[in-house]
Amino acid sequence: MRTNRPAALAAALGLLTTLACQTATTRSAPAATTPTTTTTSAEPAATPVPAATPAPVTATATADHIKVQHVLIGFAGKIPGKNVTRSQDEARALAAQILDRAKKGEDFDQLVSQYTDDRAPGIYLIANRGVTPGDGEFSRDRMVPAFGNVGFSLAPGEIGMAQYDPASSPFGWHIIKRLE
Repeated sequence: MRTNRPAALAAALGLLTTLACQTATTRSAPAATTPTTTTTSAEPAATPVPAATPAPVTATATADHIKVQHVLIGFAGKIPGKNVTRSQDEARALAAQILDRAKKGEDFDQLVSQYTDDRAPGIYLIANRGVTPGDGEFSRDRMVPAFGNVGFSLAPGEIGMAQYDPASSPFGWHIIKRLE
């Protein structure tokens, strides 16, 4: 009995491609073994080779510099030098409402002017980690972590929110629009 080497090679390549395309979460599971078959026909057996799908690449993944605008919604005792009287629950509800309005296309400058507990227009230029800030830019490491994390995760024109967190967003909620 003869082994059809092209068919065996194609089957091995298919298995290797499958193993190479697995994510870290699927690699931890034991790999299933596929029995190897040989064929004696003149034509090689068709072995489907899964196509590798590259991970989506976003414009923000490697951005060195971004320009963002934000609405800061704080609550009592969280913003030094400001007399904010709303409760934490009121601030959370207001931030969600502003995010919803902004995502529906309401004028972001107007929302900033009307609601921010920061200074209007609330525009910041930020240099990513390891990048020397230019004139008027802040280093990402000098901003509260959640602000930079959200800002650098957005594509230009997108709007997101940094949730209040005592460690990563201690002043309240930031509704952030990436401008550039």
